Amino acid sequence: MVRGIRGAITAANNEREAIVQATSRLLREIVERNALQVENIGAIFFTTTPDLTAEFPAAAARELGWNDVPLLCGHEMSVPGRLDKCVRVMMLVNVDVAQSKIRHVYLDGATSLRPDLENEGSTTIR
Repeated sequence: MVRGIRGAITAANNEREAIVQATSRLLREIVERNALQVENIGAIFFTTTPDLTAEFPAAAARELGWNDVPLLCGHEMSVPGRLDKCVRVMMLVNVDVAQSKIRHVYLDGATSLRPDLENEGSTTIR
């Protein structure tokens, strides 16, 4: 089965290192919290808020060695008053787990996007 895992994190600033570091941390957390094997990741879609332009978040996946995973980046809509410097991810994975058991991960400033989630910024969505 294909399951979607959502996540988000904020970058410290609009610099390459900050974007890659934050994205890498988010990807590692998603893999760890969902006990994933990288070879079971079907694709990853990344978006950033329009204020992050110094690097593609997909660069973090490549630096992790995820060279066989299809990656795509884009920008989120610019909505006034919304969270800045945010990297979001939609990871499609091939797993034999019910969608209700998937753990979505929201870290740092991005925890404000999903206040209904618990446990250090993520939990199972019911």
